[in-house]
Amino acid sequence: MLVALVLILLPPIAMILWRFIKGPDAPNRILALDTLSVLFISLLALLAILEGRSIYLDVAFVFALVGFAGVVLFGRFLEKEV
Repeated sequence: MLVALVLILLPPIAMILWRFIKGPDAPNRILALDTLSVLFISLLALLAILEGRSIYLDVAFVFALVGFAGVVLFGRFLEKEV
């Protein structure tokens, strides 16, 4: 069951990664980066359940904090550029 959930998450990750690479402008790339970080966090949480190790949840928590800070930083940078 959990393996099926991981397989369900892989196509959206590939599509959002494509949007991040080929995005028409910077705000689209930032939105793709934020969505990608959410999907990777959920993938890490599923991996923690699959493996039965809580260290993956700690990594997911740190990744969530860094991802949020990165999106806010990029947003502020774009706001000052416009």
